[in-house]
Amino acid sequence: MDRLKKKTLFYYSLTDLPISMSLFPVAVFIPQFYASDMGVDLALMATIFLVVRLFDVVTDPLMGYISDHTRTRFGRRRPWILAATPIMMLSIYMLFMPPEGGGALHLFVWSLVLSIAITMMLIPYYAWGAELSTDYNERSRVTGARAMAGIGGSLTAQLVPGAALLLFGIGGSSVVLQLVGTTMLIVMPLCVSLTLLKTPEPALYQPSVVPVLEGLKLMWGNRPFKQLVLAFMIGSIGLNITTPLYLFFISYVLNAEDLAIFMLIFFFLTAFAAVPFWVWLAKRIGKHRAYLASFFLLALAHPFYLLLGEGDFWWMLPITLATGFAGGGFSSTLPNSMKADVIDLDTLSSGENRAALFFSAWSFAQKATASIGGVIALYGLSLFGFDATGSNGPEELLGLRFLFSTFPSLFFLTGAAIVWKYPITEERYAEIRAELETRAAG
Repeated sequence: MDRLKKKTLFYYSLTDLPISMSLFPVAVFIPQFYASDMGVDLALMATIFLVVRLFDVVTDPLMGYISDHTRTRFGRRRPWILAATPIMMLSIYMLFMPPEGGGALHLFVWSLVLSIAITMMLIPYYAWGAELSTDYNERSRVTGARAMAGIGGSLTAQLVPGAALLLFGIGGSSVVLQLVGTTMLIVMPLCVSLTLLKTPEPALYQPSVVPVLEGLKLMWGNRPFKQLVLAFMIGSIGLNITTPLYLFFISYVLNAEDLAIFMLIFFFLTAFAAVPFWVWLAKRIGKHRAYLASFFLLALAHPFYLLLGEGDFWWMLPITLATGFAGGGFSSTLPNSMKADVIDLDTLSSGENRAALFFSAWSFAQKATASIGGVIALYGLSLFGFDATGSNGPEELLGLRFLFSTFPSLFFLTGAAIVWKYPITEERYAEIRAELETRAAG
């Protein structure tokens, strides 16, 4: 298998930059903004996020099936990415810059529209990436390039408001959302256009030979896929518990809200720099062993946050560097590369390429874990009596510190245990590819 050109990786990965630029603030800044500035109750907000996810039970597999069976002169992935772009831009604008009086209903409506747009965008986009190469290690390069673009987008989301704070002395959640939202509206159409125009889409369409329900049964019978998605879900719940709590932790425990943006910059710079290391390590010791290492590093580092208190902002830095380094492999580089391998195992069983259907299941798992983690975090704060609009005592702050620091490590360790004996090694994948090529030749 020939190595993919660097320009192909570059143009393909560009779309993930504006996506991540907008979605990370949704997870980090939206909860505090709508709680503190728009007066939405934390428990109600958690319920809204949970209800929005229920729609994904239908929309995600439907989008996967539709994308896999789309036939146009422009390909089966491109049309849906193009259609999703304006919907995503509008929903981000409405969420980030709500009208006066926009409260719980506004949050629900535009969170739902955004979720649908993300489904239309990401499922075809990630399936496209899995089809760019059939090589075990080349797929790590594809997901690595996409991860670096995504981290670059999240980093841009911190640098823009960080520059505003340094140069003009303006900060806070509302300013971050306005600046990032405006930047995203400019960058997204440019990046998506370059991806659609400059990235080849392999002609892999095959007429459907497997009925939908039978196909879903085959996917459910794919044991490595179940093992991978379960480990990813449980580990990601731990990570997504920390995401909406990040700003609360820095604001109320460290009393340094205006500096939060700088710690996020350190996190994403480290994650960005770490991606090539995780790609290299996966090639050296195998993808699932490298994935295990990222689980263990996160589980080891996170409890140290419990030691921090008011005035300890810069003591947070070494912990953030460790978690950022782990995040470079944990979040997307390694599991997405592994996921592409299990799709080929399904192709061997089903006789057709159903990449988007698998990515729809993965997308649902990804969005579900974001909501479950967020629900646990926000309901947990409410259970501890935390008040986002008032003062909090030692017990409430201890609850926040525990939820942010130690509790997530239980999920990281559980995820590691699940993926410990993952069966698709480089050698096993070579056997799968050989069987597929023999079948194609025959």
